[in-house]
Amino acid sequence: MSERLQPGDTAPAFTLPDADGNEVSLADHKGRKVIVYFYPAALTPGCTKQACDFTDNLDVLAAAGYDVIGVSPDKPEKLAKFREKENLKVTLVGDPEKTTLEAYGAFGEKKLYGKVVTGVIRSTVVVDEEGKVEHAFYNVKATGHVAKIIRDLAIEG
Repeated sequence: MSERLQPGDTAPAFTLPDADGNEVSLADHKGRKVIVYFYPAALTPGCTKQACDFTDNLDVLAAAGYDVIGVSPDKPEKLAKFREKENLKVTLVGDPEKTTLEAYGAFGEKKLYGKVVTGVIRSTVVVDEEGKVEHAFYNVKATGHVAKIIRDLAIEG
């Protein structure tokens, strides 16, 4: 099981393909705060709700200096379908090898319908301008999570 990140940790670097196959790196966002959120699968109800919530609040987050990157084990083609179908504005990247998911503690054992399974742990890590972890939220709910982040980060709407 991968270690969970703690505030003050250096956020693991990553470079992953986005929905168009372009590489997106955490390093590209140095000097900005980044909300990196991890979700199990594109085109599923909970993940769609969460991605739509981030899209709906993107202007508020951007105005407060935050970029948003969604990470799932999906391939770029599926991410492109997800983005088009739901009209998403957030940057979605794919991690089919799950190396970034594991580095962020967002892949491992979790409970699903009372059973222990291995998979993506819905998580959100807020990275500051210097690349350090500011907040790490694990086992978050798909619904209402974005509103909670905005409250927790004291972002004015």
